[in-house]
Amino acid sequence: MPRRPRPRTPAAGISRRRFVQTTAVAAGALAFTYIPSSVFGANERVNLASIGVGGKGAGEVNDLSNAGCNIVALCDVDLDRAAGTIKKHPSAKVYRDFREMLDKEHKNFDAVSVSTPDHMHAPASVWAMELGKHVYCQKPLTHSIYEARVMRETARKYKVATQMGNQAHAGEPIRRGVELIQAGMLGAVREVHAWTNRPIWPQGMSERPAKMDVPSTLDWDLWLGPAPQRDYNKAYLPFNWRGWWDFGTGALGDMACHIMDMPYWALDLEYPDSVEAVSEGNTIESGPRWSTITYQFPARGKRASGVEQPAVKYVWYDGRKSGKDNAPIDLLEGEQVKKWDLIVIGDHGKMWFNRGNTNFKVTPADRLEEFQKSTPRTIMRVPNEDAEFVAACKGGPAALSNFDYAGAFSEMVLLGNVAIRAGEKIEWDGKNMKVKNSKNAQQYVQRDYRKGWTLHMPRA
Repeated sequence: MPRRPRPRTPAAGISRRRFVQTTAVAAGALAFTYIPSSVFGANERVNLASIGVGGKGAGEVNDLSNAGCNIVALCDVDLDRAAGTIKKHPSAKVYRDFREMLDKEHKNFDAVSVSTPDHMHAPASVWAMELGKHVYCQKPLTHSIYEARVMRETARKYKVATQMGNQAHAGEPIRRGVELIQAGMLGAVREVHAWTNRPIWPQGMSERPAKMDVPSTLDWDLWLGPAPQRDYNKAYLPFNWRGWWDFGTGALGDMACHIMDMPYWALDLEYPDSVEAVSEGNTIESGPRWSTITYQFPARGKRASGVEQPAVKYVWYDGRKSGKDNAPIDLLEGEQVKKWDLIVIGDHGKMWFNRGNTNFKVTPADRLEEFQKSTPRTIMRVPNEDAEFVAACKGGPAALSNFDYAGAFSEMVLLGNVAIRAGEKIEWDGKNMKVKNSKNAQQYVQRDYRKGWTLHMPRA
């Protein structure tokens, strides 16, 4: 088992000059912070080790390299799937076990990216942070609520730069949407409805697939990691693991950290009081074919702008129900159902929002026109989420989807899966991670790790 080296201070050996410039939005408007990509010189690169470098991981390695990272180590349990990334970075050391990589290479890198299946996010990220490493981890941040809380606490303890990979959080549509809602464009917001066409992989399975021979390039035991012992079957890899509770978090875990983000941020929602789920096809092995999840959030007082923050009902819809997308058709007012979208409903209007564009639809339309003119851009703007993370690693402003925000957000998202699996309405004490009304539901807040695996790095 790896040694526990002394944690390094954040960005050790890296310049801590601030990569920011202030730009006026308009005459008389407040200024906002912008991190230009041009500041990342070759002599200022962050040394990066990447865990999970095939598929989505391959793209993340490429993006972080372009944003200013020097790739020094690569880790993947399937060398065939990782072959393209390994070839592209021939000087990087290659490993299969991230624990071995962290043990042998920790002196040679400053940051880690984690692009594994959901069940490996937390152990890989926590071990890296306990070595004083900055961490970029894909969404959802973790497989369980408890792990998300540990991720938040570990990032705070070691004072490392962190970011979850809900990429649109760094984009103009979400950041502008947050500004407009917080300025009062819709008045007091009381409802949000969000949906996706996921799952686009199999869900609703009641039995595990039969044992198959493990491909020679894959270390199946390492792929399982802390998950329960299961026989290999190609039904799990490389993508369909998302539908199995042992490894993935279903349609909700896959997409909610993207789609639910803007209103969660804009409305300062944090912990819900209760969550109730209706679904079809949920089993002990697999997520449901479709679900509708209703989160109830408490009132939060007035914002500094004077906007009231009343109790909010936030409803999530996924999958296909009776052959049609499970979306709130009655609220769309004739708008075409898209693969994913959301509606924010306030006392003074509605906003149809898609994280991919700034052509917002607001009714009444004059509210949008008025607030676009009068609302300054006060939230930090960045070229993209990778540049934002790299700048944070170098001592610049914290990435805005850092683990403090993303951990709380992921806890909220994953609570929906607790409601699905328990099959009952949950009364939730978010601060203490307790289901107040059900011992049955509490079992899904934290998972057991397979023998030989730990969430925290073993102490010497």
